Amino acid sequence: MLNFNYSIPTKIFFGKGQISVLPDQIQKYGSKILLVYGGGSIKRNGLYDDIVNKLKENSIDFWELSGVEPNPRITTVRKGVEICRENKIDLVLAVGGGSSIDCAKVVAAGYFYEGDTWDVVKNPSKISKVLPIASVLTLAATGSEMDVFAVITNMDTNEKLGTGHEDMVPRFSILDPTYTFTVPANQTAAGTADIMSHIFETYFSSTKGAFLQDRMAEALLKTCINYGKKAIDEPENYEARANLMWASSLAINGLLGYGKHKNWCVHPMEHELSAYYDITHGVGLAILTPYWMKYILDDSTVDKFVEFGINVWGIDSNKDKYDVANTAINRTREYFDLLGIPSKLSEVGIDEDKLEKMAKQAVRKGKIGSLKPIDDKDVLNIFKAAL
Repeated sequence: MLNFNYSIPTKIFFGKGQISVLPDQIQKYGSKILLVYGGGSIKRNGLYDDIVNKLKENSIDFWELSGVEPNPRITTVRKGVEICRENKIDLVLAVGGGSSIDCAKVVAAGYFYEGDTWDVVKNPSKISKVLPIASVLTLAATGSEMDVFAVITNMDTNEKLGTGHEDMVPRFSILDPTYTFTVPANQTAAGTADIMSHIFETYFSSTKGAFLQDRMAEALLKTCINYGKKAIDEPENYEARANLMWASSLAINGLLGYGKHKNWCVHPMEHELSAYYDITHGVGLAILTPYWMKYILDDSTVDKFVEFGINVWGIDSNKDKYDVANTAINRTREYFDLLGIPSKLSEVGIDEDKLEKMAKQAVRKGKIGSLKPIDDKDVLNIFKAAL
């Protein structure tokens, strides 16, 4: 029986030219903002100048936190908290992909916390109040523009941890697919894999009877499969970029998981890879996913993989169950290959040295996975298979 409370409060402005609403939306929360962004891409494509001009024209004061890392570091978050406190910031505006938005979220949460901001990453129950957050999205991947979560890395302790709070959801997000036209092919590929992984984490669940959620999940997976390669081959294909961008938000805003048992599996495994080796998140997910699928395939899980194979990959339902399941898993791997993503951990510089340590860290809060929960020995086996 499905039971859930529904709330997705982020206001979305989707489409070309929606940046025009930015000043009015900001002014609902104040006139002093922290602008959070990563490298130089928003300066190269003109978005930075466009935003700064709009802020100046509307007498909105702003300070900047630039250089946010692809796996955002707690050291950068701490700098942002200090800037906010020194200047009594009203709203934190992230411009970029999930890394910039995640960083902005934890800056906003750390503002009201008197201790070290890493505390609220390790224990989100310490978050009592959060500065308003908004985002201008430039990469379809994490879905952070429409959810309550953030993932932050502490390089000193080799930890990459997720945190979340209901007030960390952006108040509004601007989603203009044209801002993703200049995203490189490798980042587009990794982003598509990240979106698909978010869907897999809720789709492969032990909950029965979530028919509607599962059909929506399959539609989003088919959207990624249909448009991921097109976006790589035709970077300025608006239809492809728009569909991927909207799929990114819907994949993880809660819609697909309402009423389902949620215990993510591949993400906690990949977080350990990123924490120790600082690899691209989507690449790590794409490498691990097919090996995880193969590992958990047995009589207790095969029916779900058959459902996946028939409804997502269009495999003949008259075939043997295990034939359908294995074909679906192979098709998944082949699709990531088609996107140009490596298929082995060794290809991204990972060897056996830290596998056992990472496997134990991945399950430090208990078994992971909903369809078939796994422990540290299982995680280690998956890591070794993926080498």
